[in-house]
Amino acid sequence: MGPEAKIEAEITVRRALELPALRRGLPEVLAGGDRLDRTVRWVHAGEVPHIASLLKGGELLLTTGLGLGTRPSEQRAFIRKLADREIAALVVELGSRFESLPSALVEAARDCGLPLIQLHREVPYVTVTEAIHTEIINSHYALLRRADEILRRCTDVLLRGGGAPEVLRLLAVFTGNPLCLEAPDGSPLYAAGPESDDDGGPADADPLLAWEGLRDTGVRIDVPGGGHGPDAVRARLVLLPVNSPVAPVHRIAAERAADLLAVVMLQSRQEEVLAARGRGDFLADLAEGRISAAEAPAQARLLGFRPGAEPVLPVVMRLPAGLPTPGSWALLAQALREELAAPGVPVLLGVRPVEGRVPLLVALRAGQDRAALAGRIAEALRAGVVRAGLDRPTAHRPVVVVGAPGDWAAAGPGLRHAAEAAAAAQGLPEQPWYDARRLDIELLLWRMREHGEQEVLTDFVERAIGPLLAHDRGARQPLLPTLEAYLASAGRKAETARDLNVNRQTLYDRLARIAQLLGTDLDDPQTVLGLRLALRARRHTDKP
Repeated sequence: MGPEAKIEAEITVRRALELPALRRGLPEVLAGGDRLDRTVRWVHAGEVPHIASLLKGGELLLTTGLGLGTRPSEQRAFIRKLADREIAALVVELGSRFESLPSALVEAARDCGLPLIQLHREVPYVTVTEAIHTEIINSHYALLRRADEILRRCTDVLLRGGGAPEVLRLLAVFTGNPLCLEAPDGSPLYAAGPESDDDGGPADADPLLAWEGLRDTGVRIDVPGGGHGPDAVRARLVLLPVNSPVAPVHRIAAERAADLLAVVMLQSRQEEVLAARGRGDFLADLAEGRISAAEAPAQARLLGFRPGAEPVLPVVMRLPAGLPTPGSWALLAQALREELAAPGVPVLLGVRPVEGRVPLLVALRAGQDRAALAGRIAEALRAGVVRAGLDRPTAHRPVVVVGAPGDWAAAGPGLRHAAEAAAAAQGLPEQPWYDARRLDIELLLWRMREHGEQEVLTDFVERAIGPLLAHDRGARQPLLPTLEAYLASAGRKAETARDLNVNRQTLYDRLARIAQLLGTDLDDPQTVLGLRLALRARRHTDKP
C-alpha cells in the first residue's frame, strides 16, 4: 500500500487526549483503552441524566458527573445508554461530584467497551471544545486538500491523452484498495488494483475477484449520467475494502473522480472501451502468467466468457501503427463485438491500445474445423475494422494470427505466442490470417532484433545478399524480385518464369547473374536455405 493510503482521516480519542487543552486536566484512561482510535465527530458537554437521548453518536462527552446518578444501577444504565448511542468517549472531571469514579461506572464502561477517562484537574470546557473542533475542521480541510490533489492528478492524466482506465488506476493506488467500475446493470466494466508493495511483498489479489467477493460490502458511488430515471446513473464506482477500510478521504476523492468520469464517459462512449480494456487486461495478465490456469475460468465467467469443456483458440489482431487513433477505440470495440456475434461461438475479446492489438479467446466446439473457424473469426475482425471506419487505403491491413487450441493451461502461452507472432508477421505478404505455428522462423528473427541482436541480423543479410542489394540500388532491372520468386516456387524454373511473366531464357540469364553477384550455387540446398533466411531477416533490419 502506498503512503497516501495511510491517511488519518479524522481526530481520534487518542489524539484528543494529546491536545494541550485536555492534557492540562491530567487525563487517566479507566476503561476502553483499546478503543482510543475511535473517531471523534463532535464534542458535547452536559450534566443531565437523559443526555444520551440528545446525542447522535461519535461525540466526546464532557461532564462533571452531576447527571450520572447516585445508585450503581443508575450509573450502569447511564453508561449502557451512552454505549448504545455509540459515542466516542466519556470524559468526567473529578472534584464537583466525585473524588474518584465509582467502580460500578468503571465496570459498566469496561463491559460495554466504552472509553472512560477521568480528569484529575479542572479544565475550561469551552477551551477543550474549541481545541477539538479546530482539529476536526483542520482534519476535514486536509481531507479536501488531498481529494483535490488526486482530482488534479486525474485531470492531468486526461489532459495528457489518458482515459478512464488511467483515472481508475490512479484512484486505486491512492486508496490502497482495488476498485471496480460497474455498468448500471451491475456487470463489471473495468477493475483496477493498487501497486504491489515497494518492499517486494506479494502482489494484491486480482481486483476482479475482489469485486466478486466484496461487491456487496464495497462503498458504491454513482457516476451521474446527466439524465432522469434509468439515465440518471451511467455507472457505479465500487471501492473494495481489501487491504484496509475505506477512509473518508478515499470516498471524497472517489466522489470527485466520479464527476470527472461522468464527463469523460458522456463525451467518448467509454463504457464499451472500458469493458474491452478490462477484458484486454485480463487476457494480457493471462498471457504473462499473472493469472493462473486455475483462476482463469472463474474470472473469464465474470467477463461473460463460458466455453465449457471445449478447448479455446487464442487469436491476436495487430493493427498498423497509428490505427486506430485514441478516440476511436470505443467505436472499434463495439464494431468488433457486433461482428463477432455472427460466427455464433463464445468469444472473449479485449483491446490493448498501448500495444495496438486486439487479443481474444474463441471456444472451439467438438468437431469444428480450426481453419474454417479461424477464417470466419479473421473475416469478422477485418469487417469490424472496416465498419469502424478505420480501413485506410494507404495503410497495411491488420495482421491476424491464430494459435493452437488447448485448455486453460495452454491459453496463456498461446496468447503470448500469437501476440509475438503478430508483431513478427508485420510486412509479410498479406493473408486473411496467419498460423502462429508456421511463423516460428519469423518469430525467431523478430526476437533477435527485439533482444538487441539487430547488428547480427544486419551482418547476416549483408553477407548473404549484400552484393545483390547493392546491384539493385543502381540497376534499371532489379534482380531481387527474381530471387524471391525463385525461392517461393522452391526452385521450379518453369513456375518462376510464369509468375514473373518472362520467358525461360530471360529467367536463366537473371539467375546466372544473381549467382555471379553472390558467388554461390543456386541449386545447392544449404545455399537456398541461407538465402531464404536472409530474405526473411531483411524485414527485421533497418537496412532497405
